[in-house]
Amino acid sequence: MTMASPTSPALKFLEDIWAPSLAATLDEPELLRYRSNLLGSDLRITNFAGGNTSSKISQIDPLTGLPVEVLWVKGSGSDLGSIKRAGFATLFEEKLLALERSYKGADAEDKMLAMYPLCTFGNNPVATSIDTPLHGFLPFAHVDHLHPDWGIALAASANGKRKMEEFNRAFGHKLVWLPWQRPGFELGMMLRRAVAANPGCDGIVLGGHGLFTWGNTQRECYTNTLTIIDQIGQFIQSHDTANGSARFGGEVIPARTGREELAIEIAPFLRGKVSARKRWIASFTDAPEVLQFAGSAHAKELAFLGTSCPDHFVRTKIRPLFVPWAANAGIAELKAGIETALAEYREQYRAYYRQFATPDSPALRDPSPTVVLIPGLGMFSFGKNKTEARITGEFYINAIHVMEGASLLANGEVTGRLPQCGDGFDPASFKVFQNYVALPAVEAFRIEYWALEEAKLRRQPPEKELSRQIALIVGGGSGIGRAVAMLAASRGAHVMVADRDQAAAAQVAEELKAISSPESAECTAVDIRSRETIAAAFKATIKAFGGFDILINTAALFPSSQDGVVPDHLWATTLDVNVTANYLLADEASKLFAEQDLDGAIVLTSSANAVVPKRGSEAYDVSKAALSHLIRELAVSLAPRVRVNGISPATVVKGSTMFPRDRVRASLQKYNIAFEESLGDDKLRNLLAGFYAERTLTHQPIDPTDCAEAIMFLAGPHARCTSGHIFPVDGGLTEAFLR
Repeated sequence: MTMASPTSPALKFLEDIWAPSLAATLDEPELLRYRSNLLGSDLRITNFAGGNTSSKISQIDPLTGLPVEVLWVKGSGSDLGSIKRAGFATLFEEKLLALERSYKGADAEDKMLAMYPLCTFGNNPVATSIDTPLHGFLPFAHVDHLHPDWGIALAASANGKRKMEEFNRAFGHKLVWLPWQRPGFELGMMLRRAVAANPGCDGIVLGGHGLFTWGNTQRECYTNTLTIIDQIGQFIQSHDTANGSARFGGEVIPARTGREELAIEIAPFLRGKVSARKRWIASFTDAPEVLQFAGSAHAKELAFLGTSCPDHFVRTKIRPLFVPWAANAGIAELKAGIETALAEYREQYRAYYRQFATPDSPALRDPSPTVVLIPGLGMFSFGKNKTEARITGEFYINAIHVMEGASLLANGEVTGRLPQCGDGFDPASFKVFQNYVALPAVEAFRIEYWALEEAKLRRQPPEKELSRQIALIVGGGSGIGRAVAMLAASRGAHVMVADRDQAAAAQVAEELKAISSPESAECTAVDIRSRETIAAAFKATIKAFGGFDILINTAALFPSSQDGVVPDHLWATTLDVNVTANYLLADEASKLFAEQDLDGAIVLTSSANAVVPKRGSEAYDVSKAALSHLIRELAVSLAPRVRVNGISPATVVKGSTMFPRDRVRASLQKYNIAFEESLGDDKLRNLLAGFYAERTLTHQPIDPTDCAEAIMFLAGPHARCTSGHIFPVDGGLTEAFLR
């Protein structure tokens, strides 16, 4: 066979990062994991969760004690970049090949998947991928099946087979072309036949799909894969140098200045429209290749044509939403364009489903797009969480690269049957534009609504109570706010932690990432007395996630002075922070909620002091009484879309920034509670909290978590019919009973 040298290849774009000293310490399964991680670490080699790798390894059968060949292959849904040893399925190679005797043909393709678990070696629970037979039927020890942009560009070119032959001559390879075939048992046997018919071949290009490469050792497989992908990249680049043509027909809509501000301005409106059926988290990019594509002469036609590689449109759907936006048009025109284009998209998607659905197809999914292209602005992508939204966008950037590469390979008009169209397929179903060949709509549907893909979706863990929700928590850097942030994150919400103390907010955000995911939490500074900083915090939340659904404020001020007298300026500041600031927050939030046109919730923090007068806390008590009524006023004015509620806690000492040591000492002295000056801050706070607890019916100190539970109940789905109410969290404080 013709194989690349196992020594480090001469690469122009990619990097050989294999570490021989490390590899020498690994057994074969670990070498497979290592090889997979290296390949998956570069999105130019394969996209997230895309492609698969395998090794055929000799192991001892625990039943017979004899050596057998075991196929180790990436399990269903795993990502090569992060897969662990336990992420691979293991099958008896002999049993897998024996399934050919029971194979009834392509019409019975899906039934074969149920047979794979019967071939399992070692009682392995990992779900077997639909690509398993593709690896099993190839007669090589180590196999890589990847989706590099350069490789798919060649596979999705109308002249792809001819260009592959040119590539072989130019770089001394023996790649073989196979027309489009959905992954599965049939394709596995096609691969085996192709290798048998082409002795010495060193790779296979799957029309409209991707690339297969292999090797006799783990290292050889890795270097062969890198070399072929890199050289295909060189081959495509040589066409760019030779042709020097403008990408995608040239620019017609230039990139706008101030794109980030424009994206933040339109994001809540767009998120609301796309989330009509279910909520989505947004990601935005104005990467150069996105702007170049979206603003080009051919963008609309290429976008409508759809993607090629199966891994792409499983996330991006059959096509993105392209929203025309003239270079001199404003936001109002963009909103109108979004509404018109979205209505057309949904109707087209429903028609696509009706045309190809069979009685046993999964139900129609959300007909909204997951990718939205706006000329001059960039691309929004949507997912059930921030990570998925970002990855969906990355997949469409992969698709842009593929279309770009295919257009660069254009060399005269292609006539006759396209090389992607194999026996049994309708040639008219393969659509071409500028040398780029999209997957036929019927084939796209067969993968998007494949029962096997549906099964993969059903294996995912159920979404949490607040999944797809975005919570902005003001005062989240400490005390009750921190407890609320932790609880919201544990229930699946994306959280923006806002606080005057940005360092504290940042620390809490890092804690949230540890219990949720690295992209599920962010932080921002805010001074709630300033409408400008409130607006800036809202913009930061929109930039991070696309909008927000829940606004919570736990920040407040308790005025104190050494002589116990509150001066006029501190009285005014107390009302500013505890009343006016809450109004400013709600007023600014009302604009965002109106743009989204989605149900929202606001929860503010009042106090038992609002109804229990006490000596020495007049400014605080009056401010909280005003806040309690403000909650009721806001509930009326923001109905019916936004529910507004509050909690009314008794004194919460633990974790509160309103209880510095001096105030705790003063309170202990006020109530004649003995204490030693040598006691630490926490012990002093516990003394005071214990005193307050004894005045309640439950005799329990109020913990920040108690307040957080009440807040998240009011903010969540279980209180959907509650608005304008103040929820007491006071341990049973009789003085605060409703009258």
